[in-house]
Amino acid sequence: MNKGFSIYLDLVRFTAACLVYLYHSNMRALVADVLPASRYGHSSVIVFFVLSGFVIAHVTATKETTWTAYAASRLARVYSVVLPAVPLTLALDAVGRALYPEFHNYPFDHLAVRLVGSLLMVNEVWFVSMMSFSNTPYWSITYEFWYYALFGAATFLHGRARWWACGGLALLLGPKILLLLPIWCAGVLLYRWERLRTLPNGVAWAAVLLSAVGIVAFHAAGVGDAIGELLKAWLGKDAFEQLTFSRWFIGDYLLTLMVFAHFAGMRIVAPQLLPLLGRIEKPVRLLAGYTFTLYLLHQPVFLFWTSVLRWDPQGHAFWWAVTALTAATIGVVGHFTENRRQGLRRAIERGLQRLSGRAPQPHGAG
Repeated sequence: MNKGFSIYLDLVRFTAACLVYLYHSNMRALVADVLPASRYGHSSVIVFFVLSGFVIAHVTATKETTWTAYAASRLARVYSVVLPAVPLTLALDAVGRALYPEFHNYPFDHLAVRLVGSLLMVNEVWFVSMMSFSNTPYWSITYEFWYYALFGAATFLHGRARWWACGGLALLLGPKILLLLPIWCAGVLLYRWERLRTLPNGVAWAAVLLSAVGIVAFHAAGVGDAIGELLKAWLGKDAFEQLTFSRWFIGDYLLTLMVFAHFAGMRIVAPQLLPLLGRIEKPVRLLAGYTFTLYLLHQPVFLFWTSVLRWDPQGHAFWWAVTALTAATIGVVGHFTENRRQGLRRAIERGLQRLSGRAPQPHGAG
């Protein structure tokens, strides 16, 4: 992966997380005005899925070439944040509900079931839809976790074992998670399709610019919502609602094509932009290191601070104050979770190597 494209992907990753924050914090109890660019929340998750598939294809081709390295890295990546985030969400919600009960209209029952279900990533299997308390974005982490598992089975198993494992996982997960799997796989295709690496420069620039215009137009025209309404009319309201976060899948596929084209073109033109991208590399890399924590914890954290402050939502002072406190909280939590995951990865890999009968590798190997 060329340096310019790597910086750009980190910039997109952090920007997408910020757009998800804008989407969820666009609440009239927090700010009376509709926030700009607050319609890109769900679409940002689609970008995350494509990015995830691309990155996983890259690391399994270059670094995580054994199943133990792959499993350890994926588990550490997810659980370094999930393990503290789930109980922290419960604690923040408990305090927030006591301070501002009418604002916290999120599920707070069956505590043990929600805790265990969230930790096991089974919130969205089949037609179950179990929120992790107030943490609405948590659904996409459960999808991505199982995409890691499916890709790992397809990559590191062979013969009948591969088919049995992938088939068994598909039966376990059900249609909702599988409906968005092609979006994640688009990222894998983006990495592995060799012809895309030799796109003519003019074609690459056209892909970058036209896809960007297309993505903006897609949202401005409300294409995703319109397609969703057509699907609801065809399936019926009940069946449509059963799909929960996957019910916009047709529009999501269309958006994926544009995101795919954008990244395919940008991979070619990014080296030409390296003088500009190189100037922002340090802050982009720093902020990208907190992206997962920001994404996974922003909603319970900003709901908590909203409940603590309870200012007047007229104007933007309340929103900015809550946003500043949320950013500070994410910074502290991310320092002790996401940015410390390498120790957890090494410990998990040593354990997996022992289980598989292999001698643990020396510190720093792989």
